[in-house]
Amino acid sequence: MEKNKASVHKELMERKSAYKKYQQLFVGKHSFWSFFKYEVTLLLFSWIPGALGVFARKIFYPLLFEKVGKGVAFGHHITIRHPHKISISNQAFIDDYSVLDAKGDDNQGIRIGRNTYIGRNTTLSCKGGDIFLGDYSNISANCSLLSETRIKIGAYTFLAGHCYLVAGGNHRFDRTDIPIMQQPSLDKGGIDIGEDCWLGASVTVLDGVSIKKGSVIGAGAVVHKSLSEYSIAVGVPAKCVRKRNQTDQE
Repeated sequence: MEKNKASVHKELMERKSAYKKYQQLFVGKHSFWSFFKYEVTLLLFSWIPGALGVFARKIFYPLLFEKVGKGVAFGHHITIRHPHKISISNQAFIDDYSVLDAKGDDNQGIRIGRNTYIGRNTTLSCKGGDIFLGDYSNISANCSLLSETRIKIGAYTFLAGHCYLVAGGNHRFDRTDIPIMQQPSLDKGGIDIGEDCWLGASVTVLDGVSIKKGSVIGAGAVVHKSLSEYSIAVGVPAKCVRKRNQTDQE
C-alpha cells in the first residue's frame, strides 16, 4: 500500500511562520493556551534531578498528556511531542532522556500499558503512525521504535538494549526525476510482537513483521519475515532454529 504522509522535512519546508511550525511539530495543537502550558511545564520541571524532580513531574506532567494513571514516574530531560495523544497507564516508569513523540495529524499516538518500563535514551517516535505497549512490557535503554503505521508490543514482552523497530519508512524509488523522499512511502502493515517475547540486544525488526507469542530473538538478528509462536530465531536475516517446548523447562 502506498501512502503520501508528510515527513518532518516536508513540514519544515512549508511556507509557515517559525511559531506555527513549532506548534505543529512540537505541541500538536494550535491554541496559544496549549503552547503556553507546554512551554512553562517543560521549562520549570523537565530538568529537575532526583526525587524532587520525579515528585514535581508527577504533579504537573499529567496536565500535558491525554491520560496519566496512578504512580507513573517520569525521569528528567524527557523529550515530549504532541502529548495530548499520549496515554500512560498506572505504575509506568519513563527513564531519563527518553523520547515520547506522538507526532501526526490523524493518528492515535502512543499508548503505554500498566507497569511498563521505558529505558534511558529510548525513543518512541510516531511519524503519523501509532505505538501500543502492552502491560508489563519492558523497553530497555537506547532502543528506537519508529512508526509511520503501527507498532504493537504485547504484555510481558521485553526488548534488550539498542533494539530498532521501524514500521514504515520505506519509499518507492522508481522515478529519477524527483527525490526519493518525495516519492510515496510504502505501508507493509506495521509490526506486531505478541505477548511474552524476548528480543536480544541490537535486534532489528522491519515493517510487515509479526512475531508471535513466546518467541525469542537472538542478539543482533534482523527480522524481516514473520515468526510463529514460540520460535527461537537468530541471524541476519533471522531464521527459526527451533521451537521452545517442554524440554526448555527441564
